Formats: sequence, structure tokens, C-alpha cells
Amino acid sequence: MPKVHISELVLRDGHQSLLATRMRTEDMLPICSKLDAVGYWSLECWGGATFDACVRFLREDPWERLRKLREALPNTRLQMLLRGQNLLGYRHYSDDVVRAFVARAAENGMDVFRIFDALNDLRNLKTAIEATKKAGKHAQGTISYTTSPVHSIKAFVQQAKELEAMGCDSLVVKDMAGLLTPYITAELYKAIADTVSLPLHLHTHATAGLAEMCHLKAIENGCTHIDTVISALAGGTSHAPTESMVAALRGTEYDSGIDLEQVQQIGVYFHLVRKKYHQFESDFTGVDTRVQVNQVPGGMISNLANQLKEQSAIDRMGEVLNEIPVVRKDLGYPPLVTPTSQIVGTQAVLNVLTGKRYQTITNEVKRYLQGGYGKAPATVNPTLQQQAVGNEELIECRPADLLPPELERLREEVNGLARSEEDVLTYAMFPDVARSYLQQRADGTLQPEPLEPPQQVGEAQHVPTEFNVVLHGESYRIKVTGAGHRGHPNRQMYFTVDGIPEELVLETLDELPLNGQGAAGSKTTSESGRPRPTKPGHVTTSMPGNIVDVLVAEGDTVEAGQPLLITEAMKMETEIQAPISGTVAKIYVAKGDNVNPNEALLEIEG
Repeated sequence: MPKVHISELVLRDGHQSLLATRMRTEDMLPICSKLDAVGYWSLECWGGATFDACVRFLREDPWERLRKLREALPNTRLQMLLRGQNLLGYRHYSDDVVRAFVARAAENGMDVFRIFDALNDLRNLKTAIEATKKAGKHAQGTISYTTSPVHSIKAFVQQAKELEAMGCDSLVVKDMAGLLTPYITAELYKAIADTVSLPLHLHTHATAGLAEMCHLKAIENGCTHIDTVISALAGGTSHAPTESMVAALRGTEYDSGIDLEQVQQIGVYFHLVRKKYHQFESDFTGVDTRVQVNQVPGGMISNLANQLKEQSAIDRMGEVLNEIPVVRKDLGYPPLVTPTSQIVGTQAVLNVLTGKRYQTITNEVKRYLQGGYGKAPATVNPTLQQQAVGNEELIECRPADLLPPELERLREEVNGLARSEEDVLTYAMFPDVARSYLQQRADGTLQPEPLEPPQQVGEAQHVPTEFNVVLHGESYRIKVTGAGHRGHPNRQMYFTVDGIPEELVLETLDELPLNGQGAAGSKTTSESGRPRPTKPGHVTTSMPGNIVDVLVAEGDTVEAGQPLLITEAMKMETEIQAPISGTVAKIYVAKGDNVNPNEALLEIEG
């Protein structure tokens, strides 16, 4: 019986941390027989951002992925990451949805449910833990590790005691940003091991370069289970390499019992797979000790980088990283993990890009300050809370206590598109994205986002895939990411313009319109054809994103400060308010449209 057990994260957190969660099921299944033979304690393969990425980008059914992995891994526990009352989405769900989701996940093959809450508000874990136990599965209670004036080893030990009392089968310290240092790890694990009798796990990222040392110190002080990733997807904002930890423990009293040569073969496979997803590699996924100050987790860094690239403001990453601790303090020092990492990160980006702190406040920050996500670890900034919430009543109870059962309503909303209860639950997580996915599935038109082919070296005629175009005095960075069949009369082309995904269809010459006036190249319009903002009544957005809702109609009279549109960026929603009072003269957007800061979305005549 090995003294230290290993959970392998390559099918979830490894590619989430380094490849924007883009690994497809087709690249997981061929290696499953070898993964299954290793003898891992568990294989993390679901939850976190994988569910979202499956539907949003890969156009895969996440439930089908789970079923296929269950079949391909008959001898290994499957593990998922569950955000407590948030499940896999970005809001709290009613208890009937939580119970249904856990039950269906268990039925489809999930064994271990790692359940956490971004605020460490244990009220938000209760229903998920109970549902996991009812399904006869392993409920792992989670401590979201962070540092602040209000977080201490004593507080984490108390949380461990409460999780044990709630019926958890094991405990994990989830160090999502890589904030643990070796000697703090030793102190923390000794204190927890002296207090509770449950098996202890450690999940720590390698961002600061300390993961392997933290694992060893945890093991020496009572930790019996560690999380690692095959070396091909390890290090930096990912995790300690599996092979390295197997080698470090081999022949000691802590020997994992895993065959080193066996896992090395798996590493070779994923080394080749990683090349397929090279377009999702980020410059911000290496070792970076700044995490010890800004506390930004790995997956969040690449997200921030993409947003800033889309704004042609990647050079302002340093400002954003400096702003994040300020926002975090104002929000009462929440641990930075989904969804609080997105809540804090998006607000920090807005603060930097608008040039004025809290000039624009996201809906999620407003909901957070009202208590909609639970109890903040510390007192929030009262001035900001008043600005965001006004005189609305604050939520003191468990937020889900205010939510009526909603599963039946969700079934009705997606009736006709949902083929199963799993489809209904997918819709519950991401309504707009899921509806689009389910409709395309019904129409037989599902297509994953294109993968950029590897650069061919030594070709006689090399066609560049990335270049600058100057049009009417404005420079655009064009990057070709894919193309339809050559010779087709309507050939689809996929590319990015200044980092923003675009698609066009090349038609035969005699089908092209003769008059190109007012097209995207016009000086007075943006790439989308919308006018550029030139008037006080032109309404714009601060960040690239999507239109979630249009709250007014043409002809409506509006007051300055009145909400007009709701946009979504970095998975966070923001109300766009009227800059002046007047009449809505023209609306240039509709629900679902992609929008950018250099265009007018709506026009108000004062």
C-alpha cells in the first residue's frame, strides 16, 4: 500500500492552466488505457472550466465526454471540481438544480467531487456535500487557500473541523494561485493533521516555482495525497510534474508505488498533443513570483492577457496586476478562484482601461457587494458598497435560501432542444451558449473553433499567417487561423483582427456587391460596420465582449445613468448606462453581437 497517493490532473487543470482548457476529447481517449494502468488514486478530468470550454469553444457535449472517459478508464477513480452552490457556472443555483447536477454527474461516472466555495463560506457547500453523499460518492471538502490580514492557519484549521463535521470523506487545501511556501505548508498541514482524522490532499500550482518543495513539506507533516500533472503540461501556472514527484519519493517511506518509466511514456504522448494547441499558449504561464503579491491564479493570467490583447493594451498588464490587490482589498479579501478571480480581475481591467477607479462597476461586483455570493471574508469598502448597491437590502442569509426551485422552469425554457436531463443542466450552466450549441446540434451544424495548423518549415512557397494591414491610415494585426475548402465558391476564412476572432466568406467575383460604401473599411465605421463614436450621445463599451441584453428600444426616452445594454466580457456582465439624457435614436446592436470599444453601440439624441 503506497504511503503517498497521486491524483493526475492532465485531463483538467493541466490544459486549463496552460492551454486555455482547449484539449479535445479525441486527444484524451487514445492515452486512457495507459493512464488507467498507472495506479493513480484519481484522475481529474471534469469540472472547472472544462464544461464551459466544451460547449462554448469545442462544441462537444461535456456529459458525453464524461461517459466516454468513464468507459475508457474502468479502473481509476474519476474526479471533478465543483464550485459548491455555483456548480460549474458563475451564479448560485437553487438547491434542486444542485442536487440534480450532482446526481447526474454521479450517474454518468463521476466518483470524487472536490467541492469548494470561492469565499470559503461553508453554507454554500452544504447542499452539494449532502447530494454527493446521497449518491454514494466521495465528497472532498476544500479549503481555498489565500493570504490576507484576515486569513490565518487558525482559521483554516477551524474550517477543516467544520468540513469534517459536515460529513466530508477527505480534505484538500486548494492553493489555486501557488501562494503556499514550504515552511507555511509544513505548519498548516501539521496543524490540520493534529486536529482532524480525514485523509489530507494538497493541490498547489507551480506559478512561484515552489510546488515540489511544498508537496514534500506537506507529506512530511501528514499529507497523504498530492496533485500533479504529467511533465508535458506541468510547471509554471500548472502543477508539479508527476514524473518528478514519483522520482523524488521512490525508494523512501513515502513511495507512491507508481512506475516511473510507465508515466514517462504518457509524457511523450502529451508532448505531441500540446503542439496541436500551440495557438492557445500564453506568454504569462511561466514561473512568476509576482503571484505572491497579486495572487492571480494561472488560468486567470491567460484570460487577462487575451482581454488586454484585444484592447491593444497588453503593455498595461503590469498596471492590471497592481490594481488587482486594490480591488481585492475593497471586496474584503476574497480568495481569487472562480468566480471571484473573474470578478476581481475584470473590475481591475476596467479600472485601468477607463482611467478612473470604479467608473464602471460590473453586475457581478454589485451582486458580490450585496451579499449575493455569500459572506465576504472581511469588511468591504463601505463607500464602494454604497456606490454599487445603493439602498438595496443586503443579503445576510445563505444566498440560495432566496432562490425558489428552478429546475422545472429550466426544462420548459429549453423544451424542444433538450434531449435529456443532462441537456437541461447544460442549459442551466450557460443559457445563451448552451441554447446556441443545442440548436446547432439539432441542425447538424456543430463546428469546433478552428485549430491553427503548425507552421511548415522549409516549404518552397511559404504563405504568412500573421501580418499587419494598413487601411485608411489605421493599422490592423491580422492572423489567419483557418480556412474552408479551397476552390469552393463560398470559401470560409477564419482569422483574428487585433486579437478578435472574425469569420468571412469569400465569394466569386461576379457575386460581390459593386458598391462598397459604408463597409468595414470606411473611415467613419468600425470593422463591424457600426459608426465610430464621435458624439456625446454615442454609447460605447469599455471592453470587447458580447451583448447579453438590450434594455431599450428606438424612440425610448432615457435619463443619464439609466441602464441601456448588458455586455459580457471575461464571463462577467456589465451594465452600460446612458451618458446623456434624451431619446434613443438608433440601436446598432442586438443580443449576441460581438462588440468593441471603438464603435458606437447605440445613439442618443439629447
